[in-house]
Amino acid sequence: MSVAAELLQQHLEWLVDDHQQWQELIAEDIVWELPYAPGIGHPSKLSGRDAVIRHVSWFIGAVSNFRFFDAEILPAADPRQAVARVHAEGLIQSTGRIYRQEYVVFLTARDGRIAHLREYFDPVQAALALDTPIVGITARSL
Repeated sequence: MSVAAELLQQHLEWLVDDHQQWQELIAEDIVWELPYAPGIGHPSKLSGRDAVIRHVSWFIGAVSNFRFFDAEILPAADPRQAVARVHAEGLIQSTGRIYRQEYVVFLTARDGRIAHLREYFDPVQAALALDTPIVGITARSL
């Protein structure tokens, strides 16, 4: 398994279950892109260790019993890169709704740490679970 594929596996295992150990995986200058997050009012990009840890800490506080499952991790030709398709589920504490999601995550490693993540998810599923509007969508626009 490539370095990036191993890091991606650890990322999925430790992000929520061992948050302190997960923090050791990320580079100081990590960039985490979330292209669909603005649809639910979240930033499209997190730059730097502090911003990433703040966002993950918010997520951990908002969702209980979160787990990833059925992960398919594929190393790229470049050992510094890997991609995963993974399902997840958890309970949104503020709404009592189950959050079910399928993610596609691209990871780039540098010096044995996660330097870049690009995560795709369905913002509609997140909006429904969080009971939040999708930015730019109103009843009139449907």
